[in-house]
Amino acid sequence: MPLVRASRYVASVDLIDVDELRSQGVRCVLLDRDNTLVPRDLKRPPLEVREWLSKLHEAGLAVCMVSNNFHTDAVCASAEDLGCAVVHHAMKPAPVAVRYAMQMVGVPAEQTVLIGDQVFTDMVAGNLAGVQTILVRPQSRRDLWYTYILRVAEHVMLRNVTFEGEQ
Repeated sequence: MPLVRASRYVASVDLIDVDELRSQGVRCVLLDRDNTLVPRDLKRPPLEVREWLSKLHEAGLAVCMVSNNFHTDAVCASAEDLGCAVVHHAMKPAPVAVRYAMQMVGVPAEQTVLIGDQVFTDMVAGNLAGVQTILVRPQSRRDLWYTYILRVAEHVMLRNVTFEGEQ
C-alpha cells in the first residue's frame, strides 16, 4: 500500500463501527487528537465522539491517543478525560510513537488501527508502522498555518475518494 493511502476513508470517527473493528481482529485503536477527536478550535470532543469512545472501552479495545501536539498539559488532560493512554510529541509521520503506543498497550501491528485526519502525518505514520489506517475528515476548518499547506495537497490527492458516511 502506498504510504499516503488509508485502508479506509470514513467521514468521522463516530461513524466507524466498533463491532466491525472487533470482527476484523482489531484489539487496539490509536487516535490522533487534533481535528480527529477534538476540533482544533475547541478543547473537548463533541458528544458523538465521547459516546463512540465509550463504545470502544465497553468493547474491551485498547485505546491510545497519539498526538503531535506539543502542548502536553492539554493533550494529557484530553486523554485522561477520555480514559485512554497517551503518547504526546509523537513526531508523526515518523512511526516511532505508533510503535511505542502498541508496545505500551501490548498489541501487535496486525491487530491495531490508527485513525487520524491528516494524510501526511497520521496515514504515513500508520503505514510505516504496519497498521491499518482510517482517514477521517477534519472536525474543524481551523488548523495550524503549515497544516493549511498540506491540506491543499491532500485535497488534490483525495478528490476522487469517497468517504463512508458522507452524503
